[in-house]
Parts: sequence; structure tokens; C-alpha cells
Amino acid sequence: MRGRLSCLLHATAVAAAGAQAVPAPSAPVARIDSAVAAAPAASQNDPRPAVRAARRASAVVVDGRLDDAAWRDAEPAGGFRQQLPDEGAPASEPTEVRILFDEQALYVGARMRDARGAAGVRRLLVRRDQLLADNASDKIVVVLDPFRDRQTSVWFELNPLGVKGDQLNGDPSYDAVWDGAARVDSLGWTAEFRIPLSQLRFSRTPLQEWGLQVWRTLARRNETSMWAFWRRNEPGGPGYFGTVGGLAVATQPRQLELLPYVVERGTFARPPAGDPFRRGRELTTRVGGDANYNLNSSFTLNATFNPDFGQVEADPAVVNLSVFELTFPERRPFFVANASSFAYGGLTCFFCRGAPALNAFYSRRIGRPPQLASLVQGGNHVDVGEAAPILGAAKLTGRTRGGLSVGVLEALTGPVTARYVPRAAPSAAPLARDVEPTTNYFVGRARQDLRSGDTRVGVIATHVLRFLEDTAHASRLRARAGLAGVDVLHFWNRRGYSAQGQLAVSEVAGSAAAMLLTQRASAHYFQRPDRTTTHDGLFDVRYDPARTALRGYALYARVAKEAGDWRWEASQSWRSPGFEVNDLAALARTDYRWMQASAMRVWTRPTRWYRLASVAAGAQQQYTYDGDLTDRLAGATGEVTLRNWMQARAAVVRKPPVYDPYRTRGGVLVRSAGYQLATLGVNSDARRAVSWSVGGEYGPNLADEGWYAAANVGVTVRPTASVRVSLAPGYLRDADPRAFVANVADTTARAFGGTRSVFGLLEQQSLSLTTRVNATFTPDLTLEVFAQPFIAGGRFTRLVEYRAPRTTEALVYGVDVGTLAATRDSSGRALRYRVDPDGAGPAAAFEVANPDFNVRSLRGTAVLRWEYRPGSTLFLVWTQQRAGGGVSGDFDVRRDASALFRDRPVNVLQLKATYWLGF
Repeated sequence: MRGRLSCLLHATAVAAAGAQAVPAPSAPVARIDSAVAAAPAASQNDPRPAVRAARRASAVVVDGRLDDAAWRDAEPAGGFRQQLPDEGAPASEPTEVRILFDEQALYVGARMRDARGAAGVRRLLVRRDQLLADNASDKIVVVLDPFRDRQTSVWFELNPLGVKGDQLNGDPSYDAVWDGAARVDSLGWTAEFRIPLSQLRFSRTPLQEWGLQVWRTLARRNETSMWAFWRRNEPGGPGYFGTVGGLAVATQPRQLELLPYVVERGTFARPPAGDPFRRGRELTTRVGGDANYNLNSSFTLNATFNPDFGQVEADPAVVNLSVFELTFPERRPFFVANASSFAYGGLTCFFCRGAPALNAFYSRRIGRPPQLASLVQGGNHVDVGEAAPILGAAKLTGRTRGGLSVGVLEALTGPVTARYVPRAAPSAAPLARDVEPTTNYFVGRARQDLRSGDTRVGVIATHVLRFLEDTAHASRLRARAGLAGVDVLHFWNRRGYSAQGQLAVSEVAGSAAAMLLTQRASAHYFQRPDRTTTHDGLFDVRYDPARTALRGYALYARVAKEAGDWRWEASQSWRSPGFEVNDLAALARTDYRWMQASAMRVWTRPTRWYRLASVAAGAQQQYTYDGDLTDRLAGATGEVTLRNWMQARAAVVRKPPVYDPYRTRGGVLVRSAGYQLATLGVNSDARRAVSWSVGGEYGPNLADEGWYAAANVGVTVRPTASVRVSLAPGYLRDADPRAFVANVADTTARAFGGTRSVFGLLEQQSLSLTTRVNATFTPDLTLEVFAQPFIAGGRFTRLVEYRAPRTTEALVYGVDVGTLAATRDSSGRALRYRVDPDGAGPAAAFEVANPDFNVRSLRGTAVLRWEYRPGSTLFLVWTQQRAGGGVSGDFDVRRDASALFRDRPVNVLQLKATYWLGF
């Protein structure tokens, strides 16, 4: 039941924002401005504004003052209109933008006037990119579409203290090397940008016209104004940018960028007694680097050699009792850079829940943790590497003059060798064996724009090749895996309507033993006794222990009205039983045909009660290829922004009992209990010195006594303009009367295919506290601290089995059927249970261990970052991890918090230096 709500609030959180993301506003305005009533009916359908860039004729010093003579030659661009708070009205304060260029760079100068002078300008000193989604400070944003493909947004921003921000198509990991400065004066403030052409991709035509959008944030009014206006109920985005013409930049400086690094790493941890592999202090040195080469103005080659990701924040701690793998966002710089060039699949919905997106590339598979660590886990002492080393990786990205976007990635990871001392011979010399083979990864992606970007057709291909030289590897891992896919995205009626489709075919191959594991994996469960499908319409998908290859397909289709006050959508998503992409993507489930429809209403004009509001309602259902109903859900969700900029969200959902193909972990189908769920969330004006959020969920099961509840609180404090502290405690509690315990072979359980599935009533609780501290000393010198203590406990009682397949009813051992006896320790705690499922009947008795658990952990990272010259950075990183556990199953915060600080810590201290070289 955990995470029931999933993405139900996805649409309403963004429904009124328009297609081009802008930071959410957050300062109170006491009245409805009279400009609202008088505002003209401006929209994206109006003629798009245009400005002409001038060639730089004299020197420009990027100091934020705009006092260089060259700026007088540039044509000013103004006429900004508000998107918030008074949609369509002229900006309350004038903004004027001028653009220059030369053979090396694009220059942008902006004057932001303020009737209150310097006193009206709000400014924060924060780290780079921290203001991308924050309107607590004034700022000016320049967004470029250099190819004018109506798809690209290259975003550069400055605030009055010169804090930079940049992103590419919404990806904040994009960190271009550019200069910017700002100054506050008696008229307001000014800003200057110098963006090297080497950091942009554009065509090679002699005279160019680029797409251009400029946003201004006036923080004291919560005002967002824009040069090329569109309403919040319109799709907007790059397709409706204005233009900057007169750019004679047909040739980009061919530039080679090198970013070598050196890392000194010290690991400090008390080793277990007798461990021959670890010392209390281990020091290592590592060198490597990245290289970027502009082949021309349109294509870039990126390469990384022996990359280090030591400054990346640790993943959060969780307890996962499901059969599904948890995935986390990619944070490694090489892979997040230009990630949009490889984007494929995805899922968009106004209202939906639990439908996995069609995923073709999950970059965290490259350099993954060893998959065969279990081969040595029985050792007395074990030393297993954290991840497969990336020997090298390269990618080529760019776009042709004809609108063809290309991305190619190639990566090679080396083997991981584990050392261990056999448990049977603790005094023997250590042994070694490989637990991850050498592996090659390939991704190729191409997309062609048609109709000025309103239609896009694409293809993708991926391939994984493992060098399996060990029979243990060959019997457990697939030798190769591939995927080929196509996709299309089509807009019409000024992008007010859209249709999209994706189709992918996969193939994996390996030894019969490896493919048997694939068929029995939780994503497939081909061994289910009551499964009847043998063909998916294209490929054979019968359960075949002799199989050496498996093929399948996936598709996604959606048609929608994307703009206007009323919107709607209908979509389908299919995964055939044999679809398998987990070698280079993330796939949780297959064997389903999912369908969904929903509608939304948005209100974007302020009233005396609210500023923005939206409501969405919809339904979905899902069938297996056998025709069994495995999902049916209906509900509604809404969001409102009040006059004081507080926001409130709510949702209600009802899911009746349906068949569950995963509950028995490869056994027959049973019916889930179904549930209903209500959720509510409120957050304050995020611009204030102290802001907060609070949310909660509660839902009872429909067919049993199970229930689920969660609560979270967030508090953010800005004690000064340069310090930000946030605390986010979260609490979860649920009861699941049918939590899986074990599968036991039993030939007398003929109705269940010879397997008796044992379940228990699981009552679990968890508590976490996510803490972040950001301190900014200068725009180039920052300190970030992240810490998350986590405590969880789960206790199983009342062991049961299902009365019959395809039912929700269960029989309690020792009450309704059979007998149950516990073996206990001296304290009275049950160590294991002995179950006789039918008493005097023919079924054999069996034992299961007590599955009660306790988990505690503390993960923390502190990163001091100094960009001592553009593109060159010094990192000082401290990481600490503590972990422990128990088997009492209770939830005692004081005991576990105290024990957490007695657990042995692993401290890692790293000093990393990079140096940017441009040729």
C-alpha cells in the first residue's frame, strides 16, 4: 500500500503553469489589481515580438553596469506583460533588453527598473541554480532556441547579486561556462550576460534568427512578466517564443574543452575483528577527466575517462518489501549533461496512478552495483566494490540543419572482483572471484522535426553486451540485450491538441539457465500455474525452461487537448509478457494492457478568493494478456492558490478489489483488498523567511482490515539572505493483513499449483528526517549539507493462507485451519514458526523464520564547492553512513535513535580538484 497516491497530483501541480516552466510565485498581494479588468485579451496567438541583435563594435566589460558604448548600438526590446499575478496586464515595472554578438559570444544587457529604486529590489545569495524554481529573489531570465526548432530551451538567469542559473530543456544539471554580472542602483538593477557561442548549438546558415524569450521576476510583487506572452491556460513554450534576428554567427569557434581531475580519498571506519581486507584508515588517489569537442556549431563529442562521482549526494534510505526494484534519479554529471538528447518514452497524464512510463534508458545501469555479490556473501569476511568501474564513456550529440537531432552514447565498464574468506575455513588465505563482468553499453537516438517542430518522429536503439567468461556468470546473467523503438509526437491547432505514440521491441538472450531466471523474475512470473497466455500476437511467450532468447513489445499512445480552460485526454499503455529491458533501462512489470481517460478544468484569472485553481477527474483500468482485471481506479484531485499565495491540494481515490499477479510471488492469482484514499496538502508562501508545508494521506482497505497513513511536514528557514535551512520529517504507518512471508512447496496444495503461499499481518512504522543546509559565501563558494536519519520497524502476526485462488478471503493458521506453534528465545520472542496447514491431514508441516525487522540508518553528505575560475572547481566532500538493525519488530524511536549513534560509522573524506581548459 505504500506510495498509493503516486502521481495523482501531477497534473494539478502544473496545470496552470503553461508549457514553459516558470518559478512558482510566492509573496502576498492584498488586493486584486485594477489592471486585471482592463488587461487586453493577449495570448500566444498574437504576433510574436522580434528584436534585432547588433554586432559588437567596441569592448564590453561584463560587470553588470551597462555603461559600455557598445550597448547604445543595440535595439531595445520591451513591452513585457504579466503572467502573474495580473495575467495579460503590462508589467508593473519596465524592463529593457539589448542584444549584441561577435565571433565568439552572444551578449545580453538588461535594465530592470523599479519605482522604489534599490529598496524595491529583493536579492538572495545562494548557490548556482538554486533559484531556478524559486521566486524569492528578483531575477532576469534569457531563454534561447538557437535552432529555432520550437523544441529547445537553453535557459540563463541572473539575480541582482550575480547568482547564476542555467538549464537545458528543464535539466538543471546543464552547467555551461559563461559570464554574468549584476548591479543594484537607484533606478532598480542591471544585468549583463556573455554567453560563448561554443556553449550553444546552432545552424550554419549565414544569417540566423533564433527563438528568444525573456522572463523577469519582481519578487516583492510576486510578479512574473514575459517578453513573448502566453496565458497560463495555453501551451506556450519554445513554439511561441519571439525572435532575435540579424545574427551573423554561421561559424562557431571549434573548441576543445578538457576537464581533468584528481581526487584524494580517505576512508575511515573501524573494521570488523579479524577482517583482512579493511583497515581503520585507507587512502587512495584517483585521476581522470572529461573532454568536450565541438565538431562544428551543431555537434559535440563528450568523453569521460575513469570518472569520479564523489560529490554526488547519497540516495535516501527506504524499506522496500515489494518485489519491485526502487529507482533513483541520475545525479552523475556526465550522464545528466545533455540527457534530453536520449529521452524516449515517458508518460503524461492529468490524472493517473501507477502506470510505469515506457523507459528505454536508465543511465544508472552503467556503473551499477555488482549483480552477483551473492556469490561471495557467505564468506566469513567479504570485500565487494560499490560499483562497476566505468573505464570510459563517450557521447555524440547535435542537430543537423534539416532538423535531425542525434544522440549516440557508448560506455565500457570493467569487471568487479570480490575478495572473501570462506566461512568454512576462516583461517584460510583470501579467495577472489569476479562478481560483475566487463560490459559494453550502447544507446543511439535520432529525432526528425517536421512542420516547424509541431511534428516529431524519432527512433532509438540500445544494446548491452556482457563478456561472460565465468560459467557462474553465464548461468545467471543475460549475455546480450537490445531494444529498438520508434515514437511520434504531433501537435495541431496552435499546439492546443496533441497525439503521441511509442512502440518498442526488445530481445534478450543468454544461456538456458539465465533465461529461466528471466522468465521467473518478478517482472514476468511466467511460472504462474494459472497463466494461460502462450503468444502475445507477435512473439512466443510460453514458459519454456529451454529457452535461450525472449522477445516482447511495449506501446504507449495518448491523444489530448492540452490548452484552454477545459482539457481532456485518453491513453493506453501496453507491455507484452516477454518485454525485457532491465539491462539498460528500468522495468518493474509486464503483461498488462492499461487504459485511462481524464478531464481537467483550470481557472487562471484571479478572483477575490483565489489566484489559480484546477480540478481533474479520471479513471483507469488494466488487464493481463490472459484477460484478468488487475487494476481499476477512479478519483479526483484539485489544487488552489489563494490570494495570499498559500496553496492547498486534495485528492480522493477508490480502487475496488482486483486480481493481484504479484502477491504470491509467482504463484496463482489472488484478489487484492482494494482501498480508498484521501490526501490533503497545504503549503505557505515559499518566498517568506520562514515557509512551511504539511501533508497527509489516509486510506482503509475495502475487503480486509488493512489501512495506510502517512504524514509529512516541511519547514524552510532563511535566517539571512545567504543561508537556507530546511527540515522535512516524514512518518508512515500501515497495516497489511496479506504481507508476503514465504512460499513452501507442497504437493497437496493442488489448487495453488503445488505451492503454499504464507502471509502475515504486517504492522510497520517508519520515521525519517531529511535535513538540508545551504550556505553561500559568494556566488562561487558554497556549502551544502544533507543528512537523513531513518528508523523503521515491522512486526508480523497472525500467519494466514488464502482460502482459494482468486479470492480475498484468508484462513488463519491455528484458528481457521491447521496448527501454529512458535519456538521462542529466553525473552519470549518468537524465533520461528512451525505450521501444520491441515492438522491431521496429509500436508507436511513446515517452518518459517520470524520475519520481524528493525532498520535504522543515517546518511549524510557535506560538500564545500569553490568555482575558483569559470568551469574549474574545487570540492571538499565529507560523507558519513551509519546503519544497524534488529529483529524485535517494534517501533521505539528513542532506543533506535540512541543505537544509531552507537553504530559504527563509515566516514569518507575527499578532496577533488578540476581544471577547465579551453582551446
